[in-house]
Amino acid sequence: MSDSDYRTAFDLAPIGMVLSRHRLVVDCNQRVLAMFGAQRDQLIGQSFEVMYPTAAEYERTGARIIASLGRDGHYADDRVMKRFGGELFWCHVSGRALDPADPHAAGIWSFEDLSARRVLKVDFTPREREIAALLVEGDTSKLIGKKLGISPRTVDVYRARLMRKLGASSTPDLVHRLLTG
Repeated sequence: MSDSDYRTAFDLAPIGMVLSRHRLVVDCNQRVLAMFGAQRDQLIGQSFEVMYPTAAEYERTGARIIASLGRDGHYADDRVMKRFGGELFWCHVSGRALDPADPHAAGIWSFEDLSARRVLKVDFTPREREIAALLVEGDTSKLIGKKLGISPRTVDVYRARLMRKLGASSTPDLVHRLLTG
Protein backbone atom coordinates (compact mmCIF):
# COMPACT_ATOMS: atom_id res chain seq x y z
CA MET A 1 0.00 0.00 0.00
CA SER A 2 1.43 3.37 -0.97
CA ASP A 3 1.53 6.49 1.20
CA SER A 4 -1.24 8.02 -0.92
CA ASP A 5 -3.40 4.95 -0.25
CA TYR A 6 -2.90 5.40 3.51
CA ARG A 7 -3.69 9.10 3.20
CA THR A 8 -6.89 8.34 1.28
CA ALA A 9 -7.92 5.73 3.87
CA PHE A 10 -7.26 8.22 6.69
CA ASP A 11 -9.14 11.07 4.97
CA LEU A 12 -12.17 8.97 4.05
CA ALA A 13 -12.43 6.82 7.20
CA PRO A 14 -16.03 6.55 8.44
CA ILE A 15 -14.98 7.70 11.90
CA GLY A 16 -13.25 10.93 12.88
CA MET A 17 -9.51 10.60 13.33
CA VAL A 18 -6.89 12.98 14.73
CA LEU A 19 -3.13 12.73 15.07
CA SER A 20 -1.84 14.75 18.02
CA ARG A 21 1.34 16.03 19.63
CA HIS A 22 1.25 17.65 23.07
CA ARG A 23 -2.55 17.99 22.83
CA LEU A 24 -2.32 19.90 19.54
CA VAL A 25 -4.04 18.68 16.39
CA VAL A 26 -1.31 17.71 13.91
CA ASP A 27 -3.68 16.22 11.34
CA CYS A 28 -7.33 15.24 11.09
CA ASN A 29 -9.59 13.62 8.56
CA GLN A 30 -12.67 14.89 6.76
CA ARG A 31 -15.06 13.22 9.22
CA VAL A 32 -13.64 15.23 12.14
CA LEU A 33 -14.01 18.44 10.17
CA ALA A 34 -17.64 17.61 9.36
CA MET A 35 -18.40 16.47 12.92
CA PHE A 36 -17.05 19.64 14.51
CA GLY A 37 -18.20 21.97 11.72
CA ALA A 38 -14.65 23.18 11.20
CA GLN A 39 -12.30 24.07 8.38
CA ARG A 40 -8.82 22.47 8.37
CA ASP A 41 -7.12 25.73 9.37
CA GLN A 42 -9.42 25.98 12.41
CA LEU A 43 -8.09 22.67 13.79
CA ILE A 44 -4.61 21.96 12.45
CA GLY A 45 -2.03 23.32 14.87
CA GLN A 46 -4.72 24.14 17.44
CA SER A 47 -5.14 22.82 20.94
CA PHE A 48 -7.85 20.22 21.52
CA GLU A 49 -9.29 22.84 23.87
CA VAL A 50 -11.23 24.37 20.93
CA MET A 51 -13.32 21.16 20.84
CA TYR A 52 -14.35 21.29 24.52
CA PRO A 53 -17.25 23.20 26.10
CA THR A 54 -14.91 24.87 28.62
CA ALA A 55 -11.20 25.23 29.31
CA ALA A 56 -11.70 23.55 32.70
CA GLU A 57 -13.22 20.45 31.06
CA TYR A 58 -10.28 20.31 28.66
CA GLU A 59 -7.80 20.44 31.56
CA ARG A 60 -9.64 17.91 33.72
CA THR A 61 -10.04 15.47 30.82
CA GLY A 62 -6.32 15.70 30.10
CA ALA A 63 -5.52 14.89 33.72
CA ARG A 64 -8.04 12.02 33.71
CA ILE A 65 -6.46 10.55 30.57
CA ILE A 66 -3.05 10.48 32.22
CA ALA A 67 -4.47 8.90 35.38
CA SER A 68 -6.52 6.28 33.52
CA LEU A 69 -4.27 5.32 30.64
CA GLY A 70 -3.91 1.58 30.22
CA ARG A 71 -0.52 -0.13 29.96
CA ASP A 72 -0.95 -0.27 26.20
CA GLY A 73 -1.47 3.50 26.13
CA HIS A 74 -5.20 3.18 25.34
CA TYR A 75 -7.97 5.42 26.68
CA ALA A 76 -11.66 5.71 25.80
CA ASP A 77 -14.74 7.46 27.13
CA ASP A 78 -17.96 9.22 26.18
CA ARG A 79 -17.90 12.95 26.77
CA VAL A 80 -19.61 16.15 25.75
CA MET A 81 -17.74 18.04 23.03
CA LYS A 82 -18.39 21.37 21.27
CA ARG A 83 -18.87 22.06 17.58
CA PHE A 84 -17.44 25.26 16.14
CA GLY A 85 -20.94 26.76 16.00
CA GLY A 86 -21.18 26.29 19.79
CA GLU A 87 -23.52 23.26 19.81
CA LEU A 88 -22.68 20.68 22.47
CA PHE A 89 -22.94 16.98 21.64
CA TRP A 90 -22.11 13.56 23.06
CA CYS A 91 -19.01 12.03 21.51
CA HIS A 92 -17.21 8.71 22.00
CA VAL A 93 -13.48 9.35 22.08
CA SER A 94 -10.95 6.57 21.90
CA GLY A 95 -7.24 6.96 21.56
CA ARG A 96 -3.82 5.61 22.00
CA ALA A 97 -0.73 7.35 23.26
CA LEU A 98 2.25 6.36 21.15
CA ASP A 99 4.38 6.46 24.32
CA PRO A 100 2.37 5.45 27.42
CA ALA A 101 5.11 6.96 29.61
CA ASP A 102 4.36 10.39 28.06
CA PRO A 103 0.65 10.20 27.17
CA HIS A 104 0.27 13.63 25.62
CA ALA A 105 3.50 13.57 23.58
CA ALA A 106 1.90 11.92 20.54
CA GLY A 107 -1.26 9.98 19.89
CA ILE A 108 -3.97 8.93 17.52
CA TRP A 109 -7.58 9.58 18.48
CA SER A 110 -10.92 8.57 17.04
CA PHE A 111 -14.14 10.53 17.47
CA GLU A 112 -17.64 9.17 17.00
CA ASP A 113 -20.60 11.56 17.08
CA LEU A 114 -23.24 10.00 19.32
CA SER A 115 -25.82 12.77 18.88
CA ALA A 116 -28.09 10.64 16.67
CA ARG A 117 -28.52 8.23 19.61
CA ARG A 118 -27.92 10.51 22.58
CA VAL A 119 -29.26 14.05 22.48
CA LEU A 120 -28.34 16.75 24.98
CA LYS A 121 -31.76 18.15 25.85
CA VAL A 122 -30.85 19.68 29.19
CA ASP A 123 -28.30 22.39 29.91
CA PHE A 124 -25.74 20.79 32.22
CA THR A 125 -22.94 22.53 34.08
CA PRO A 126 -19.39 21.44 33.19
CA ARG A 127 -19.16 19.27 36.32
CA GLU A 128 -22.57 17.73 35.64
CA ARG A 129 -21.39 16.80 32.14
CA GLU A 130 -18.32 15.06 33.56
CA ILE A 131 -20.30 13.18 36.19
CA ALA A 132 -22.99 12.21 33.67
CA ALA A 133 -20.32 10.77 31.36
CA LEU A 134 -18.81 8.71 34.18
CA LEU A 135 -22.22 7.51 35.38
CA VAL A 136 -22.93 6.25 31.87
CA GLU A 137 -19.67 4.28 32.05
CA GLY A 138 -21.03 2.57 35.18
CA ASP A 139 -18.69 4.19 37.68
CA THR A 140 -19.66 4.40 41.37
CA SER A 141 -19.69 7.65 43.34
CA LYS A 142 -16.45 6.60 45.00
CA LEU A 143 -14.71 5.93 41.68
CA ILE A 144 -16.09 9.10 40.08
CA GLY A 145 -14.88 11.09 43.09
CA LYS A 146 -11.44 9.55 42.75
CA LYS A 147 -11.26 10.26 39.01
CA LEU A 148 -12.42 13.86 39.43
CA GLY A 149 -10.61 14.62 42.68
CA ILE A 150 -13.81 15.31 44.63
CA SER A 151 -15.57 13.52 47.48
CA PRO A 152 -18.10 10.75 46.81
CA ARG A 153 -20.63 12.87 48.73
CA THR A 154 -20.12 15.72 46.25
CA VAL A 155 -20.70 13.24 43.42
CA ASP A 156 -23.97 12.23 45.11
CA VAL A 157 -25.06 15.88 45.25
CA TYR A 158 -24.40 16.28 41.52
CA ARG A 159 -26.14 12.98 40.77
CA ALA A 160 -29.23 14.25 42.65
CA ARG A 161 -29.15 17.46 40.57
CA LEU A 162 -28.94 15.42 37.37
CA MET A 163 -31.84 13.26 38.50
CA ARG A 164 -33.98 16.36 39.17
CA LYS A 165 -33.06 17.93 35.81
CA LEU A 166 -33.95 14.77 33.90
CA GLY A 167 -36.88 13.66 36.06
CA ALA A 168 -35.18 10.37 36.92
CA SER A 169 -36.37 8.31 39.88
CA SER A 170 -33.21 6.23 40.38
CA THR A 171 -29.62 5.99 39.20
CA PRO A 172 -30.44 3.30 36.61
CA ASP A 173 -33.30 5.51 35.36
CA LEU A 174 -30.87 8.46 35.19
CA VAL A 175 -28.35 6.45 33.18
CA HIS A 176 -31.13 5.29 30.85
CA ARG A 177 -32.26 8.89 30.30
CA LEU A 178 -28.68 10.02 29.69
CA LEU A 179 -28.20 7.25 27.15
CA THR A 180 -31.45 7.82 25.29
CA GLY A 181 -31.49 11.60 25.48
